[in-house]
Amino acid sequence: MKNILVTGGTGTLGRLVTPQLRDAGCNVRVLSRTSKQPHDGVEYVSADLIQGDGLDAALEGIDVVLHLAGGPKGDDVAARNLVAAAQRAGVKHLVYIGVIAADKMPFGYFKAKLDAEQTIANSGIPYTTVRVAQFHDFVLNVARMMTKLPVVPLPGGLRFQPVDARDVADRMVELTLGAPAGRVPDLTGPKVYGIAELTRDYLKANGKRRLSLPLRMPGKAGRLYRAGENLTLEGATVGTRTWEDFLAAR
Repeated sequence: MKNILVTGGTGTLGRLVTPQLRDAGCNVRVLSRTSKQPHDGVEYVSADLIQGDGLDAALEGIDVVLHLAGGPKGDDVAARNLVAAAQRAGVKHLVYIGVIAADKMPFGYFKAKLDAEQTIANSGIPYTTVRVAQFHDFVLNVARMMTKLPVVPLPGGLRFQPVDARDVADRMVELTLGAPAGRVPDLTGPKVYGIAELTRDYLKANGKRRLSLPLRMPGKAGRLYRAGENLTLEGATVGTRTWEDFLAAR
């Protein structure tokens, strides 16, 4: 029976993953910033990934770490602290969820995710890393914000391969229960959408209409997005649930 620590276990993805790991017969411990009583067979421990406080206690007796926690900044720092504690604890497998194009996009978020990947790969701990496309929930929030404006800006060439959180959860559980595999194929949704199509579908699903304004994305980022560098068009593991499925369920 594996003892598994899940970081980010109270987030969108974590709430889908932890019941599956528990049902698979694992002892599941969730790391969060605030402690709480055990619930549904899951233990909760308090620790701070950025400061490093409480990590040694959280990792005591743990065989596998599933690192799902992340934010707009600080993922590189969190990974370094987690790896150091995992080394001290003798963790046998560290599973990490990265982001597609971490090595290509010129933004701080992507750089931090890439640094976290490299920290884990160079840690000496057997590991598995999978880069994942944007969640449907992320795209939904983008569409909501853009369509609050009376005229919707549509950056030309901006495309996504949104993937459903349930498909990601299934894959993360599979990788966590399996043997360390290094970096595995990226995980994407089943279709590529332009930003205009995504926003149009969102408006239609909500019975709304807006004027739109096509824009050209400037600079290096614009060139990379127009070239599809943020996409994985070949060799990916592909989820089953489409953006349309997601909107219909919502």
